Amino acid sequence: MSNTKFETAIRKIDEAHAQDPNRVPSAQGEQPYELLYSNKMNEYLQKCDPDASEILRIAVRAQHLRRWEVPRDSYAKNKAGYHLWRTYLKKRQADLAASICLQSGYTEEDASRVAGLIRKENLKQDMETQTLEDVACLVFLDDQFEEFEKEHDETKTINILRKTWGKMSKRGHELALGISMSNRAGELITKALADE
Repeated sequence: MSNTKFETAIRKIDEAHAQDPNRVPSAQGEQPYELLYSNKMNEYLQKCDPDASEILRIAVRAQHLRRWEVPRDSYAKNKAGYHLWRTYLKKRQADLAASICLQSGYTEEDASRVAGLIRKENLKQDMETQTLEDVACLVFLDDQFEEFEKEHDETKTINILRKTWGKMSKRGHELALGISMSNRAGELITKALADE
């Protein structure tokens, strides 16, 4: 039986993720970080929108496509450097995902839509872009926040939490409040939301 274009695209994305040299422990043993990240993104997409389109499912899966190839320290360690890095990554990851879509049999229009979602075009106006943003924020809160808060002072952490919260939809907020966190992480979220 031949693979559908969706299955082909997901396989190609996962094959790329599997090449991530950064390995982390998991229930299945040591795994490539980006493969675990994309699986976590997929899990949260199922919670946010179990009927998500194929195009959104591909964009969510490809959110960090080959990200390890452009490390954060390849840009200046300041706010401007961070924004340049993020802007470059969004474009690069979108272009790589669009290419995979075309190789898998999707139309130019579909490939362009996947790329636009990854670039987070029309956030707050486009429901699928908003869903992708919600998923990314939820994964940050669930999978990365506790480590993040250990590396930054409380003021910066609270500021980032407020920015994260501001990017999310009401549904995203509901899911975020259900994430199990340490007491310290919970306190910081309470402080961040106190003025919201």
